[in-house]
This record gives sequence, C-alpha cells and structure tokens, in this order.
Amino acid sequence: MIPELGHFSAIMGLMSAIGIALFGFFGAMRNRSSWVDMSIRLSKVQVAVLAMSFLLLILAFLDDDFSVLYVANNSNTALPWYYKVCGVWGAHEGSFLLWTLITAIWTVLVATRARHIPLKLHGYVLGTLGVLSVMFLAFLIFSSNPFDRLVPNVPIQGADLNPVLQDIGQVIHPPMLYIGYVGFGVTFAFGIAALATGKVDSAWARWVRPWVNTAWLFLTIGIVLGSWWAYYELGWGGWWFWDPVENASFMPWLAGTALIHSLAATEKRGAFKNWTILLTLLTFTLVLMGAFLVRSGVLSSVHAFAVDPQRGLILLTIFVLVAGGSLVLYAFRAHTLNTQVQYWGLSRELLLLINNALLVVAVFTILLGTLYPLGHEWFVGGEEKLSVGEHYFNAMFVPTMLLLSLALAIAPISRWKHTPMRLVSNALIFLGGAAVLALLLPWILADGVHLGVSCAVALAIWIIATHVIAWYRQRNALTLGFIGMSVAHVGFAIAVIGVAVTSVYTVSRDFRLEIGDSIDVSGTTYTLVDVQSTESPNFIGERARFDFDDRRSLFPERRFYPIREQITHEAAIAPGFFKDRYITFAGPLANNTWGVEIEDKPLQRWIWFGALLAGLAALVAMLDKRYRRLSQRDVETK
Repeated sequence: MIPELGHFSAIMGLMSAIGIALFGFFGAMRNRSSWVDMSIRLSKVQVAVLAMSFLLLILAFLDDDFSVLYVANNSNTALPWYYKVCGVWGAHEGSFLLWTLITAIWTVLVATRARHIPLKLHGYVLGTLGVLSVMFLAFLIFSSNPFDRLVPNVPIQGADLNPVLQDIGQVIHPPMLYIGYVGFGVTFAFGIAALATGKVDSAWARWVRPWVNTAWLFLTIGIVLGSWWAYYELGWGGWWFWDPVENASFMPWLAGTALIHSLAATEKRGAFKNWTILLTLLTFTLVLMGAFLVRSGVLSSVHAFAVDPQRGLILLTIFVLVAGGSLVLYAFRAHTLNTQVQYWGLSRELLLLINNALLVVAVFTILLGTLYPLGHEWFVGGEEKLSVGEHYFNAMFVPTMLLLSLALAIAPISRWKHTPMRLVSNALIFLGGAAVLALLLPWILADGVHLGVSCAVALAIWIIATHVIAWYRQRNALTLGFIGMSVAHVGFAIAVIGVAVTSVYTVSRDFRLEIGDSIDVSGTTYTLVDVQSTESPNFIGERARFDFDDRRSLFPERRFYPIREQITHEAAIAPGFFKDRYITFAGPLANNTWGVEIEDKPLQRWIWFGALLAGLAALVAMLDKRYRRLSQRDVETK
C-alpha cells in the first residue's frame, strides 16, 4: 500500500503543477491577483504531496520492501539504515523524485517570499516554474516511476547499493548539488518573466540576485563535496578528472558565475541586459543538458546513471523544448531590452564584459570537449570510440582562467564608467611583489621553478593583494556586497594556488612491500606494520597499518562487496594545511607482498578551502540590506 500512496502523491504533485502553471500565467496575463494567489496556494499543496511521496519511498527502503523494483535494485537487508535512506537518491528514479521535490521547494519559496515583486512578474515566474514541474513530474510518473512493483517474483534479498555510494559523501553531496542545479530554474523563470513583461531594470536585478546567489552557493558546495568525495573515495588520488559528468555540473556553475557578475552591471548601471537574460536562459539549459548526459546512458562514467535510451530521448525532448522555446521568446522580445550605457577606458563595465566573455568561452570549450566524442560516434559511426582527455581541457581551460585572473586582480580598484590610470599603475606595483613571492614558493616546495605554476601563483597573490588594499582604503564604507565580492575573488585566488601547486608538485610512487618494510617518500619514512582482515555485514576486506612520523599511523583498506562482486579501495589520508599524505592499498600480490601507492600532495586543501570561501561569499552578499528589505524605488516600481 505504501508504494501506491507514494505514486498517488506524485500524481497529485503533477496536478498541482498544472494548476500552478495555468493560474500563474493567466493571472499575469489578465492582471488577476486572485489567480496568482491560487497559484501560490497550489505551490504549498505541491510541496506537501511531493514531500509525502519522498518520505514514503524512504519508508519502503527502511522496511526492505523488495516488492518495489527500485528498492530491490538499490538496497539490501545488510545495508546500514543511513545508507538505505541515501539509497533513495542513489539511482535514477529516486534521485529524480528528489529533483522534483526540490523544484517544488524552490517554487513555494518564490511563491511566498517574493510577494513584493510586481503581480505580472510574480505570475509569470510561478507559471514558468509550474511548467518545469509539469515536465519533470510527467517524466517521473510515466517513464521513471520509483514505485513500480516487482511482483509476483519478489526477491528475498536486494541487489545492494553501489559500494562507491556507501559513504558519507552520498548523504550530503547529491542533495546539495540538486538544490543548486534546480535553483537555477528560478533564475530561468525570472528571465522568461522579464521577456514576457519586457522590463529589465535595477529593481528586477535586485529581486533576482538573491536567488542566483543562493543557487550558486549550493551548487558550489555540491561541486566541492563531489571533488572531495572523489579524492578520498575512489582511491585514485585525484580531485578533478574532467569526467563528462563532472563537466555537466561545472558548466552551469561557470555560466552562473557569469550571471552573477552580469547582474551587478545591470543593477548598478542598467547595462548588459541582453547578456543577463541570455545567461539566465543558458545556465538552466546547461542544467537540463547535464541531466540528459548523466541519465541518458550516452556517457560511460563512474558518476553516470545507467538509463535506457528511450528515457534519454524524453530528457532530450525536454531540453529541446525548454532551450528552443526560451530562445524563440528571446528572439521576439530582445528588442525591448536595448539600452545605451556609456563607459570608456579600463572601467568596471569593461572588466565585467571581459569576465562574461571569458567564462562563456570556458563553458563552450568544455562543452565542445564533452560532446565531440558523442557527435563523432553519432555522425561518423564505427566501433572505435574517441575520448577527449585531460590534456585538451587543461590546454584550453587554464589559459582562459589565467586571463580571468588578470581581470579579477584589477576589479577592486576599478570604477564605474572610467578608472583613473593612476589606480591601475598602483595595482601593477603589487604584481612585481607577487611575482617575487611566486618564484620563491616553488623553491620551498621542490628543487626548481615551474613557469606555469609561478605565473598562476603570481596572479593569485596579485588578486589577494589588490583586494586587501581595496578593503583597507574603503574600511569606513564597506558594504556586504563589496565584502562578498572580495571574499569570492580571494577564495578563487587561493583555489588557483592549490590547483597549480598540487597539480605539478604531487609526488606519487608505487611499491611492493612485505610486512615490516620501510620506504621513503618526500622525506617521510613509511613502515608497513601489519595487514588485518576486516568484516562488515555487507563487505569483507584487508586493512593495512602504516606508521610514519613518530608513531602516527594510517589505515588504508581494500574491500570486497560479495553481493555486487565489486572491490573498492578506501584511501587513508593524513590531511595537513601544507600537504596531504595519501596511501592507497591495492591488496595482496605474489611472494607475500602487498601493493601500495603513496602520494605526497602539497597544498591540496587549499583547493577546497578557496572554493568554499568563494561559495560562502555569496551568503555574505545576500545579507546586504538591499536584498533584505524593499527600497522605496521597489515600492514605486510595484
């Protein structure tokens, strides 16, 4: 009965979404506040019934109800209860139910927290979110139902959750990522509403910015958590692999970053209106493209869901309808957004324009590398499969980011309309000091200078220096918006240092060791003390003990999950502010030896610290009083 109630609740969510779309659009078109209010009430119904559907699926997992096909494929009686809960979003059907629930949560937040915006705009935003929910829920119910029964042949035991997903990362990473992913649907809705009303001004930008910042914050945290999870769970010692599924989340993040900067120019100067609207559309269409790539089965990835091509075709249809429909609307309404804003020299407007251009170039560079192998396979055919690897992405992406760093370094001293050259000259002085420090750092880390690392570190230190000076000069007139911008840029600089240093100066060595053997890696002596068998209700394995640095120990493991017949390697990591010590245990080899990989990874933590700092800066910016209360200008606009 529980699965049927969950299915019925999802259907009720679909009916509510249809009502939200109809009452929202017609209320806006006919300027009927009572109809828009009905859309608001239906958004509360939608979130309630979808929450009920989601909770019922959790209950089916906790009850080991293997009569439900999705539970049977992704759970097991020996699975700990917390992994049963996160197993709900461990595969396609359940994760898409979470997607629809998060969409409903965003919708009800917009419905209740954005009542101060003009009636037409509010109605069009709710109507657009309703249409998105209709498409997502129809896909869920008719093609990806997580409540399908497996009768009459109900298995006694489930197939177990993918061992890679049996980790704390599975508990927090996907929800965070989906909140950010789906949150950009709100900014998409605001973009569609702006095209429908033909009005994009400073007030509109102020209304949109908190929603963009919130979505970007959660997507940033989700990506950072995914990078951290891949680092320690996969046992590869890496933090980013340019995997197509990783790219699927990174591209919307880059477009969202451009959108944040474009909105600043639209709010302050009424500039870049077309840029801003196009970025609201581009960011969410990239989200939908990512959903297609991850769930269609066209990609081979450790992160991808194995889904049949038929459902992939439906997702592709949703993508084409949303992307094509929004671009057609833009083509008909873009003429209403034209503005004339004057600026000259190295102005803040010019820097924001360069920023937008570089980020969009980065997006399409990654998109080309991700889709080219698929296009080659579809159009050329043949059994040989192409792959675009790390060399292409680094060669194309890194120079773009270095150019972006130049713009960020000058950003805090720039001015709207025109920047005096004396400010630029003063900033260039700090570049010389940054270059000296950048040349010294490699000598501290290793015996030699790497030109690429030195350039990246010099630019990063320059960014930090110019922002610190800007803080000092404006210490009596700092706003939360400026603080948030500065913290984000400094976080980016710290991450750049971490990426550059750990990518070049990581030391990795493989060994065949007997018990009691000692080896030296980067001046640290590691001793394999012993290897013991481990056992859990759903896996068995071997756990090694390595001693180093005056009795400090690390315990890497190799696990075997018998139900899935899958082996995982649980890396042991000694984290540090300046470097990580990372050990992967490969298991037994011939002649009583054990396979081991030991890595020394300098400044690894700086990557995640900088990225989280940049993400949290969005939260600081949202606390600005401009976004927490209505200004008189907003009231007059309404």
